[in-house]
Amino acid sequence: MTRQQIFSVVFFSLLVLLLYQIGLMFKPFVFSALWACLLAHWTFPLHQRLTHLFAGKDALSASLLTVGALGIVVVPLVAMGVMLVREASGAEDAIRSWISAGGLQRLPEQVAAIPFIGGWLKSAISGTGTPAISLEQSVMTGVKELSQFLVGGMGGLLKNTFALVTNFFMMLLILFFLFKDGRQWLSVLYDLIPMEESHKSKILVRLDQTIRAVVKGMLVTAIVQGLLAGMAYLALDVPFPIGLTALTVVLAPIPFGGTGLVWGPVALYLFWMGTTGKALIMLAWGIGVVSMVDQFLRPWLIGQDVEIPVLLLVLSVLGGLALYGILGIFIGPIMVSLLMTAVQIYREEYHTAATSAGKADAIP
Repeated sequence: MTRQQIFSVVFFSLLVLLLYQIGLMFKPFVFSALWACLLAHWTFPLHQRLTHLFAGKDALSASLLTVGALGIVVVPLVAMGVMLVREASGAEDAIRSWISAGGLQRLPEQVAAIPFIGGWLKSAISGTGTPAISLEQSVMTGVKELSQFLVGGMGGLLKNTFALVTNFFMMLLILFFLFKDGRQWLSVLYDLIPMEESHKSKILVRLDQTIRAVVKGMLVTAIVQGLLAGMAYLALDVPFPIGLTALTVVLAPIPFGGTGLVWGPVALYLFWMGTTGKALIMLAWGIGVVSMVDQFLRPWLIGQDVEIPVLLLVLSVLGGLALYGILGIFIGPIMVSLLMTAVQIYREEYHTAATSAGKADAIP
C-alpha cells in the first residue's frame, strides 16, 4: 500500500469511529431534533419574513418564533389537560349516579335495543350469573381506578416529567438554532454530498415538497376531522365532548378508521341510551362526513407534486407509525418519497444511459 492509501484508510476509519461515537452521544435527542427539523422547515418562510421585517436580525426572529412555539404547544396542552382531568372526574360521578339509580339492573334491556348485536350482548350479560351487588362493586372499582389513572396521568403530564421537559426544551433549543443557523448548516451539508449538482438539487426539491405536503396534509386533515366530529358531539349532547374531540384529533392520522375509534363507540353509546335517532345521525355523520374527509382532503393537501401512490402512502404511514411512533406518520412518507426520487434518478441517469449504449452497440 502506498502512503496515500494508508493515510486514507486510517483517516476514514477514525472518521467512522468518531461519527459512531457522536451518534451514540446524540441518540437521546434524535426525535427532538427530528421534530425541530419538521417545525423549522414548515415555518421557515415565516422566519424569512420576520427577519426581513426586523431588518435582518435573524436571532430576534428565531427567538420570537421559538417562544411562539412554546406558547402554541404548552398553553393548549395545559388547557386540554385540565379539561380532561375535570371530565374524567365528572365521568366517575356520572357513572356512580347511574349505578345508584339502578342502571345496572336496566342494563340487559338497554343493550338489547342495540341493532344486530343487542341480543348477543343481553344473553352475555344475563348469563354471567354474577350477583348484582358484586357487579356493581366491580364496575365501581374499575371506574375509580380508571379515573385515578387518567387524573394521575394528566397530573404527571402537567407536572412534566424530567424526560418530557428535557426532550421538549431540547427541541426548542434545536429549533432556535435551526432558525438562526440552519441555512448555513444546510449549505455545508449540501456541498459535502458526493453527487452531481442536478441530482442533489432534485433530491432537495423533492424533500422540501414532501415535508411541506405531508405535514400540512396530516395536521390539517386531523384538525378538520376533529372539529367536524366535535360539532356532532356537541350537537348530539354527547358527554365530555372536548375530551372526545381531542382524542379524535390524536387518532385521526391513523389510516383506515382512526376517527372511527372514537365516533363508533359514541354511536353505540347513543344506541345504548335509547336515542336511536341521535345514534343514526352520529353513524351517518361519522361515515359520510368525518371519515370521508380523510379520503379526499389528505391526498389533495399532499398534492400531485409528491406523486406517492395511495398504497405506498398508506403503507408508509402504518409502517412509520409502528417503527417510530407518532413521528413515523411524517417520517414514513418522507422516506418513501426520497426512495422514489432515488429510483427516478437511477432510471434517468443510469438505466436509460445503459439501455441507449446497448442499443448503439447493437447497430451494425
